[in-house]
Amino acid sequence: MPKQELLNKYAQLAVNIGANVQPDQMVVIRSTTETKEFARALTKQAYEAGASKVQVQWGDDYVSRYGLEHQSEDTLKEVPEWLVNQTQHFIDEGACFISITSPIPGLNKGLDSKKMQTASIARMKKLSFFQNHMMGNKAQWTIVGAPNQVWAEKVFSDLKGEEAVEKLWDAIFKACRVTENTNPVDEWEQHNETLTKHNNILNDYQFAKLHFKNSLGTDITIELVDNHVWAGGNEHTTSGVEFNPNIPTEETFTMPYKTGTNGKVVATKPLNYQGNLIEDFWLEFKDGKVVDYDAKKEKDTLKNLIEYDEGSSYLGEIALISYNSPISNSGILFYNTLFDENASCHMALGRAYPMNVQGGTEMSQEQLEALGSNHSMAHSDFMFGSADLEVKGITKDGKEVQIFKNGDFII
Repeated sequence: MPKQELLNKYAQLAVNIGANVQPDQMVVIRSTTETKEFARALTKQAYEAGASKVQVQWGDDYVSRYGLEHQSEDTLKEVPEWLVNQTQHFIDEGACFISITSPIPGLNKGLDSKKMQTASIARMKKLSFFQNHMMGNKAQWTIVGAPNQVWAEKVFSDLKGEEAVEKLWDAIFKACRVTENTNPVDEWEQHNETLTKHNNILNDYQFAKLHFKNSLGTDITIELVDNHVWAGGNEHTTSGVEFNPNIPTEETFTMPYKTGTNGKVVATKPLNYQGNLIEDFWLEFKDGKVVDYDAKKEKDTLKNLIEYDEGSSYLGEIALISYNSPISNSGILFYNTLFDENASCHMALGRAYPMNVQGGTEMSQEQLEALGSNHSMAHSDFMFGSADLEVKGITKDGKEVQIFKNGDFII
């Protein structure tokens, strides 16, 4: 385990800046059994911040794998009513949510992909009201990371056991601006100001579309919805409470127009999806939809993502991140989207965030779709940024503005 002082600072950051727990608010912490020490630290900090009650929801990825391996498809389709009622109870109580990500790379290798898809879709359909609640910023939520041994040894393949875990803790702390000599809460307040400046510049331009190109084969144009909103860093709930959904974060992101993406994008980092690593893949879009794709590893898993539902073959997010950024400069491949997406420009297949269009959080799904917002039960980010990425914004009157040169912001 890392030094207790750093772990406490990290927990305090997640509680006070990430979820921004309010006095007498219920807090729901989602943790795997791999990260019980950090879940305890978060619980303690949440109570110290004034939480009325902290509810920890435990999961275990190995237990989940056994279920996927041995249960029938009919059984996997069953989503118990108590789970639906519990989730609705959290919403009714005005809870905020802290999720700990701690993947076990490759754990689900060899499992029947159809069974995994069946279980996932059944759960998403039954709990779609919760996704609407969270993606509509009706409550504070945040995602943070904590190591497990398998993940740590994957990231640092030359190390074993506790040594690998300690090194991954160190990398996570640095990525999240948690150090012995600084107050991470203060650091994040300054960081949020920097991200807000980028958002404001891009919002003032209101580009009609963006064009991305690099030497790896990416050459793609993405149209943006009218009155789009660039966001990143801190956000606000519909009741006005500030929170940071991702720790760490370096991105500024907005909403693509559903049918306005054309061209090819080449991924620059693996994507961990359904417990499998999709590697060396590319996608080709026509009128917003993926019409061709390939991957050197886990092509079937990529197919599952693209065919998850009607909207998962369209984009719901485009995000800009300078190649010259802390996580990118670390040279570490985390094999985890929360960290890797903040090392690279990325886009997401699936659902768009309502907050990325003016007035979106107050709109119905039908109103959002009429504006060109993509709807899906999926939302999966993948990375395509590179050191030579060029990004140009095209204004409504056809003028080109260079946004990125050699992988970095220049506006």
